[in-house]
Parts: sequence; structure tokens; C-alpha cells
Amino acid sequence: MAATGTTATPSTTAARTPNKGLRWLRRNIITLAGLATLAYLVLPNVIVMVFSFNKPNGRFNYQWQRFSTDAWTDPCGVADLCGSLGLSLQIAVWATVGATVLGTMIAFALARYRFRARAGVNTLIFLPMAMPEVVMAASLATLFLNMGIQFGFWTILIAHIMFCLSFVVTAVKARVMSMDPRLEQAAQDLYASPVQTFLRVTLPIAAPGIASGALLSFALSFDDFIITNFNAGSTVTFPMFVWGSAQRGTPVQINVIGTAMFLVAVLCVVVGQLAGKRRKRS
Repeated sequence: MAATGTTATPSTTAARTPNKGLRWLRRNIITLAGLATLAYLVLPNVIVMVFSFNKPNGRFNYQWQRFSTDAWTDPCGVADLCGSLGLSLQIAVWATVGATVLGTMIAFALARYRFRARAGVNTLIFLPMAMPEVVMAASLATLFLNMGIQFGFWTILIAHIMFCLSFVVTAVKARVMSMDPRLEQAAQDLYASPVQTFLRVTLPIAAPGIASGALLSFALSFDDFIITNFNAGSTVTFPMFVWGSAQRGTPVQINVIGTAMFLVAVLCVVVGQLAGKRRKRS
């Protein structure tokens, strides 16, 4: 008798192939969506980077003409560009310091202590994050006008600290609330003073939240245009310079500075990831 068996026909093989493809797609759909989203977010930065090597024929750097490194060799070739950049960096640094110090103290107070106005303070802290920037900008401008304060560097700095404060409080408060209080109690049982407990136990644990709030404050302050435009007066920061130059003609040096800042940000992220991996291994 002849042995009987099953033989895969071409139709059966063709039917199995789409099933494998669908299974692979279902397993990797989240990864593919994440990569597509990341590519969508990075694409504008790549375009800015490419056009930083462009040499346009006219005033507008919107069409590729020919490759050139002139803008990289002379990034301050446009009048007032580096001056506005330095002013934005100065404001961002001081706003970060002010918002981080005040926000950290407020976060510890809200997370560790209970007082009568605690719920109201929580609501007020989250209002700048919830309301549109133009509302806060107009409110601060009205406040400065009523107080007779001249618009300039100090009004911009105060405004930036005010709207960065909420982000610092949110980041630090989440970190403080996740801390184990038994660690501080153990330090006190080992005869550590309150200052030693804070510096050697509490502060190192809360440091990631403080650092994230500080970095977020710096990015928000440096990048802000709406609140700055309402409270700057005749002072011109880098975002305001970019907005003004876009109407007259965008110089290539703006793309150079944007590319340099993007590369610095990527480098900071890479260094942070490598440091985290090395800390886990040790």
C-alpha cells in the first residue's frame, strides 16, 4: 500500500505567508509607531541642519542653492544675532536658578507639610501650566505697567521664573512623594543632624527630579516667545530676533545656531544615558 501523507500545496503556502506578516506586524506595531513619531519629530531638525550649509542667492533661506560652510565659519556675521543669543542664554540660566530654588522649596513644602492653604497653593501652581501663555503674558504685562516697572531684562527674568516655577514644582514634588521616609528616619537613628540628613540622604534622592525640572526650565525659558514679547519692551532675545528676521529674510546663521543647540541637546542625552548605564553596572 502506498504511504499517505499531506503535501503543502502552493495555495496553502501562500495562505501561511500573510499570517506570518500579520503576526510580525502585531508584535512590532508599537515599535514602528514610535519610530515613525520620532522621525516626524526629528525631521524639522534635520532640515534645519541641512540648510545650515546652504548659500542662498537672496535673503530667504528656503530653497537649496549650493553647499557652503560660510555661515559655520562666521556664526556672528549677522548684526545683533550673537548679542540676542547671549541675552537669551543669560536669562535662561538665571531663570533656571531662580525657578529651581523656589520650586524645590515649594515642592518640599507641599509634599511634606500640611497647612491650611495647601489645596489653594496646589491649584495656583498648576494654573500657569493649564492656561494659555498669552493669558499669563498679558497678566504679567498689566502687573508691570500698574507697578510702574520699566520693561526690559528684569521683567523678562521675573516672567520666565513665574511660568517655569510650575514645571519645577511638578517634577520635584513627584520625586519627593515617591521617596521612602524610612531612609531619613534611619539616618536620624544613626545620629545624623537634620542638615546631614538633607545633604546626604534627601537631596541625592531628590536630585533627579530637581535636575529634570532645571533642564525643563532652561529649555522653556530659552525658547519662549509669547511671554517674552509681552514683557520685553525694546529688549530683543534670540526667539524675538528669529521672528523679526523671518519677515525681512532669514540668515543662514540662525540655522547654524539651531543646529549647534540641537547637537548639544543630543549630546547631553547621550551622556546621561551612558552615565546611567555605567551607574547600574557598578
